[in-house]
Amino acid sequence: MNIMNKPPLGLKQPKARDNPKYLREVRALPCCICEAFGFTQLSPTTAHHPICERHGNERVPDHEAIPLCDGHHQGDFDTSKIAIHRDRALWVEWYGSDRDWIAATQDRIRTAP
Repeated sequence: MNIMNKPPLGLKQPKARDNPKYLREVRALPCCICEAFGFTQLSPTTAHHPICERHGNERVPDHEAIPLCDGHHQGDFDTSKIAIHRDRALWVEWYGSDRDWIAATQDRIRTAP
């Protein structure tokens, strides 16, 4: 580390690559929250890049995205649910960290036919 608290040039972490195929597969899954808690999914699935335990504006790689319906993601069209981008603290209180759903999503995609 130098006086700017940054690694020497050339030793930066590699940036996450875009993975549109993985994001398409995530969007093809049902909302992980609706499915786990027995809610009726009222809107299409979107790919959510986790925001819990993220530092600053660091980009979360596509291969860590999880499937959320609009109600659990943005809450723009379906306001009947707790949307993570509207009330993160309440969402985490009810459903846990969004990072907790990454492994299950990756497992489902790996085992999909």
